[in-house]
Amino acid sequence: MNLSNLKPAAGSTKTRKRIGRGPGSGLGGTSTRGHKGAKSRSGYSKKIGFEGGQMPLQRRVPKFGFKNINRVEYKAINLDTIQKLAEAKNLQVVGINDLIEAGFVSSKQLVKILGNGELTAKIDVQAHAFSKTAEAAIQAVGGQVVKL
Repeated sequence: MNLSNLKPAAGSTKTRKRIGRGPGSGLGGTSTRGHKGAKSRSGYSKKIGFEGGQMPLQRRVPKFGFKNINRVEYKAINLDTIQKLAEAKNLQVVGINDLIEAGFVSSKQLVKILGNGELTAKIDVQAHAFSKTAEAAIQAVGGQVVKL
């Protein structure tokens, strides 16, 4: 065996079907596209959601609701998460940067602290918003709540 007689394994390659090359090829005429109609034309593409002329789903179902453009969305972080983070890194002050480094939030997200779980250590917490229970729990152990 040498480079001059290398070839792919038997059956591993197929020749492309050459359509529209005259009647002698057996693939001329309508070129495997059937007769007439939009699907036989070049450049045809059906609309997204087209159901063959039946009234499509997005037009059958009524419109309702709206999106509030002034909605402020927060990433929720619970007190137990903050407690674990503070214990793991020996922190007295937990800020947004600590949460970003730990991978809980991205730099663009706003953070809201929720009151699920317990705080045992005195921790100062910095965030964009706090629930009433979280605020009470932080202050109960002697910590500070800092709204950004």
